Amino acid sequence: MSVKPEKKKFSDQFSALRNVPRFFRMIWGVSPKLALWNIAFRLVQASMPLAILYVGKEIVDEVIHSINQPGYEAVFLGLSRALWIWVGLEFGLSILSSILNRAITLTDSLLGDMVSNDSSVRIIRHAATLDLFQFEDATFYDKLERARTQTSGRSALMSMVLSQAQDLITVLFLAGGLVAFNPWLLLILVLAVIPSFIGETRFNQESYSLTRSWTPERRELDYLRYIGASNETAKEIKIFGLEGFIADRFKRISDKYFLANQKLAIKRATWGSFFSTVGSASYYAAYIFVIWQTVRAQITIGALTFLAGSFRQLQGLLQGIVARFSRIAETALYLQDLFDFLELKPFSATNPGKKKLPRPIQEGFRFENVGFKYPESEKWAIRHLTFTLQPGEKLALVGENGAGKTTLVKLLAHLYEPTEGRILLDGIDLATYDPDDLRQQIGIIFQDYVRFMFTASENIAVGNISEKTNQPRIEDAAHKSLADSVVANLPKQYDQMLGKRFLGGVELSGGQWQKVALARAYMRDAQLIILDEPTASLDARAEHEVFLRFAALLKGKAAVLISHRFSTVRMADRILFLENGELLELGSHEELLEKGGKYAELFRLQAKGYV
Repeated sequence: MSVKPEKKKFSDQFSALRNVPRFFRMIWGVSPKLALWNIAFRLVQASMPLAILYVGKEIVDEVIHSINQPGYEAVFLGLSRALWIWVGLEFGLSILSSILNRAITLTDSLLGDMVSNDSSVRIIRHAATLDLFQFEDATFYDKLERARTQTSGRSALMSMVLSQAQDLITVLFLAGGLVAFNPWLLLILVLAVIPSFIGETRFNQESYSLTRSWTPERRELDYLRYIGASNETAKEIKIFGLEGFIADRFKRISDKYFLANQKLAIKRATWGSFFSTVGSASYYAAYIFVIWQTVRAQITIGALTFLAGSFRQLQGLLQGIVARFSRIAETALYLQDLFDFLELKPFSATNPGKKKLPRPIQEGFRFENVGFKYPESEKWAIRHLTFTLQPGEKLALVGENGAGKTTLVKLLAHLYEPTEGRILLDGIDLATYDPDDLRQQIGIIFQDYVRFMFTASENIAVGNISEKTNQPRIEDAAHKSLADSVVANLPKQYDQMLGKRFLGGVELSGGQWQKVALARAYMRDAQLIILDEPTASLDARAEHEVFLRFAALLKGKAAVLISHRFSTVRMADRILFLENGELLELGSHEELLEKGGKYAELFRLQAKGYV
């Protein structure tokens, strides 16, 4: 697999800097008080280098002046009061500078953590507003990955920009000192830094382009790293002997990325060494010039130390500013990934409805010639669906895998929006209703339910998370789903962490997990219950008992049941048979058997297995 880096123009880094003000509005938003303290500390610290250098100059000049006086030992021991004032002042500045550095580090750390947490919360909340099928798109996942994995870089950006501002103020102070003695020194310094600035900017462009173009491969590397050493995949890895296959695949992709990155790193290091040599040569050229002026008595020795120190610090500061500017511009390009993700809009429901659901539902749901296909796909997942789900009716969806059953219920729950046709609830388009209120009135358990690494209590409460502290309701839901027998055998019962990812966690069997997931349906007092293969992992006895209890749960409610077990779907009032995304048959169990169609054929085929 050959990956060609996405080229970025020279202007892209500068245009990316427009993200910095928006980023600092985020910083200000998390803690204005802490941000102000950080700025105040940096402003004072920015003046420290010039102040310390100037005090050092005065100390040197005072010492030399004292040495030239008769009986200079006595002068040194106590007669030169000015000398000790300068020394005391330098000591005080040194202590203050140290305290300021620690204060800046502290506020940087606290602000960085707050910004990191805030951006993660923004990503989580915004992801929930997007369409479900966007998560099934690889391009979207690349954007999500870049936004999610650059949290530490955003914290570093904050420190870099603040340090840049502080160093620029320090440069202004030191440059003023240089100009006061000799403006040519500043000109030499600036000219020496320009090549380094251009070089760093170019290499940062190439680094960003390389990293961005390899996002899909780095996601694959993370996936291979995970499945190669995970308790969830360990059985298959051992049984099928996949460790060699996974390790070889990881090595092949990682080696290609390493070689591409190595080439850029060597090139960057080579040119960086050259620009560093140019900078050092400029410093010593200026240093020789200052020494020559001192020998000719045009400046004092104290001025020599001041100018040499100022020039050396300015050289280091300017080189740091140049390198940091390039890193800021590069990180600002990554920051664009965050803002790009936060600006993503769902393809559907751009104007979500505000209407509250009727309580109770009067007419039910009606599909009118509904069709759906995924973006950038030519194949219809479902099409030409027309049927009604009455209040209190139990509807079973039957069909082979890929027939469109799960897509249908996702449309019913408004997780998807129809590509064509419309879905009505009590005669009003489903898109008109508030999606949050709609989903609050729908209890849905998917076959691929999530096994949350939460406590047993929290795993049940996700069915109605607003009731997470309502322990009686949680225990009642567990009793109805048979999960209470699972919880009773856990060391910490409802407080037991489930799953092996965290310390002290306990793993459950597939059937035990399914009982916990089923309890979520009982947590919500919904008007519509959707069960997608709810008993696939249960034995026949447990399945029978679960459905006896579901009969009580579903009393007076509309329900949609997906199952491959015809003994289960017989409990439904009507059965909708899907084939290739289209409605093939619709009727009660008896009606479909009498019709002698595809449903009857599959029912009799499955019944033979029990003879």
